[in-house]
Amino acid sequence: MIIEQPSKWLRWLYPSAIWRMNPDEKAVYLTFDDGPIPESTPWIVETLDRYGVKATFFMVGDNVRKYPELYQLLKDHGHRLGNHTHNHIGGITVPSSRYLRNANEADKYIHSNLFRPPRGWMRNQQYIRIRRHYTIIMWDLVTRDYSTHLSADDVFENVKRFARNGSIITFHDSLRSIDKLRTALPRCIEWLQEQGYEFKVFDEKLQHSRKMK
Repeated sequence: MIIEQPSKWLRWLYPSAIWRMNPDEKAVYLTFDDGPIPESTPWIVETLDRYGVKATFFMVGDNVRKYPELYQLLKDHGHRLGNHTHNHIGGITVPSSRYLRNANEADKYIHSNLFRPPRGWMRNQQYIRIRRHYTIIMWDLVTRDYSTHLSADDVFENVKRFARNGSIITFHDSLRSIDKLRTALPRCIEWLQEQGYEFKVFDEKLQHSRKMK
């Protein structure tokens, strides 16, 4: 991902995916990719609790396997959970059959009807198969908190510049992001609150999950 806000042509590639929620509602949806891991997840949960905010965590299945207590922590604190494949594999780099098996493997641990593809890319065949069984959640704003070229201030400025009604805002629950998030996440939440945004998670009834055959 190299852009903060996806262009129209990228949205056209996956027309059934959800890129933004209701533009008439002053609400945002915070999401965190790539966890859970001990170095960042507990702090993120503690921070969200402090502000009374719920978020959606798109998790790597193998991380859930290794750290089931962090998966349970997220559930216990009322956050929404989503599938981010079992090994954070990019759909462009692997055969479709392997990609689908990997998503299925993650579902054994995550049990969610939500899916977000790592790096935001899938082959067309993968997209067609995945959308039959999951609600695909993309993003309206990528903070780029993972970038070595950006500071915590830059991450905060990205949120200030691009957040809007219905934005699905993507942070990362990862080693590459946590140092910036310790500064940027509280500032982002406080600024969004000051602007009058409500924080929401995705409705369980968006779509029923079914096992892929």
